[in-house]
Amino acid sequence: MDETVEDGMRREIQEETGLNVNEVRYLFSIPNHYLYSDMLIYTIDMFYEVHVGNDVNPIADDDAAALEWLPLEQVNPKDFGLQSISQGVARYLSESLRK
Repeated sequence: MDETVEDGMRREIQEETGLNVNEVRYLFSIPNHYLYSDMLIYTIDMFYEVHVGNDVNPIADDDAAALEWLPLEQVNPKDFGLQSISQGVARYLSESLRK
C-alpha cells in the first residue's frame, strides 16, 4: 500500500536478489487471464526494463530459487512458463535486439 509500481519493483527486486535498482522504465503491457477457484480472472501484466549497477553480486533469496545472468541473445522466451511472460520477453527481445 502507498507505493508506486516503480517503488514496488525496486523493493521486490531488492528482497528477491539483494540488488539495488538504479532505474525503472515502463515498456508495455499484455492482457492475461488465469483460472482461480473455477473463476476466470483477468489481469494485465506490465513489463519494465530495470537497470542495476555494474558492481553487483545477486543472491537468490525468498521466492527466487536461482539467479543467472545471460546475454540477451541467449534468452529464450520459451523458457518462461506463463504465456504472457513468454510473449513479453519475446517482444522485449525483438525490440531490444533491433536497436
